[in-house]
Amino acid sequence: MINTVIFDMDGLLLDTEPLWGKSMLQVAEKHKIPITAQRFKETTGLRIYEVTDHWAIHYPWEGRTSKEVAEEILDEIIASSKSHATVMRGVEQTLQLLRQHKFKIGLASSSPARMIHELVDHFGITHYFDVITSADVVDLGKPHPAVFLHCAAELGSRPNQCVVLEDSVNGTIAGKAARMKVIAIPEEIHFDDPRFSIADARLRSMEDFDLAMLKHL
Repeated sequence: MINTVIFDMDGLLLDTEPLWGKSMLQVAEKHKIPITAQRFKETTGLRIYEVTDHWAIHYPWEGRTSKEVAEEILDEIIASSKSHATVMRGVEQTLQLLRQHKFKIGLASSSPARMIHELVDHFGITHYFDVITSADVVDLGKPHPAVFLHCAAELGSRPNQCVVLEDSVNGTIAGKAARMKVIAIPEEIHFDDPRFSIADARLRSMEDFDLAMLKHL
């Protein structure tokens, strides 16, 4: 029986996903790192410190270390998110519904902990979550299932009691690898991507979420 719901953050709770690319390009240009949007494909799914480590190996630059560049990107995206991002449609009503019906609620994101906490605090949704987990605390990020398994353990839940809500292919793979049910809510342009077929359900918006869905997973 499902008693636990675990949420991703970027692109699912908050519309921060497009801001990552802008922040990365801005900081890369500042330090004369020859990164283009096309080269982002090389690091899809990696955590930001892994991304800048990759850049340092393949596109070396002078001056700041890869960790310092990653911290600059985080500073930029946090500031940009506070100014330009919003809570996605249906998020608060879904969180309120789950809280009213006594579900355990977790957040498990590949974003660094300081970004997660600053943004969920800024947008006033921290109080909905029983546990907030970053992939900072596990060895491998998504599509590895570690962050979801860690979040479930912190919530005192078994994988077969959990459903994951995700917007990305890597997150969907991670949720299934964790032996959890997965509801995918992809960006509209990617809704028909066949890779989401491994999800247990697919929604166009979190506004379409309801408790009856959980009973049928």
